[in-house]
Amino acid sequence: MQVTRKKKQIAAGILLLSSAGLVGGTAAVSADAADSATDALTGTEVQGKLHPVNNAAATGVSTVTVDGRKIDVSVDAKRLLKGMPHAMHIHFGAQARHECPTVRDDDNSDHRINTAEGIPAYGPVRVSLTKRGDTSPKSTLAVNRFPKAKDHEIHYDRTIGIGKKLAHAIENGKGVVVIHGIDYNHNGKYDFSAGKSELDPSLPAEATDPAACGVLHESGGVLSTP
Repeated sequence: MQVTRKKKQIAAGILLLSSAGLVGGTAAVSADAADSATDALTGTEVQGKLHPVNNAAATGVSTVTVDGRKIDVSVDAKRLLKGMPHAMHIHFGAQARHECPTVRDDDNSDHRINTAEGIPAYGPVRVSLTKRGDTSPKSTLAVNRFPKAKDHEIHYDRTIGIGKKLAHAIENGKGVVVIHGIDYNHNGKYDFSAGKSELDPSLPAEATDPAACGVLHESGGVLSTP
């Protein structure tokens, strides 16, 4: 059965903005308790090189250490829009391809990949990489709590509590880190030159479209067995 693009985007939006967690306890849990931990986590380390999306210049690397139901997440990225907040997430979907989107995912042929169009590749948001407070999908668009790119760069590190099934998925190379926010018209700010965001029409598409993406693989290059 073929699903229309409109229905697909609506479904993707629901997944992204849903306040509910993953079935079976795999939803991201509030990170307040995990933030109090001072010891470095010792567990499985996965890493992803961040590659540009939408002809952006952004590059970088993300490293995630999984230890039980806690993850230590670091993101080091450069060539982002200077001084602007960049939403960052770990995406995962059981039915996703566990990869970054390509031009083939441009459903409406407008020569850019929006967040919803990337869902088949990377899945919905499971962890919001905020600087403080909630880290669940509820904070997908919590713009004021995402890091700003001082001097075009972001250096992020946070310990976060997550669900057991999500932790297992990340350990097995199925998590994808996505950084959002791209300046299509090179005027140094987010505006509506590319239209409204499909996730929230009060936000410009520039603020929510993906700029960089990386699949989290085990550092040794060999994925563990599910």
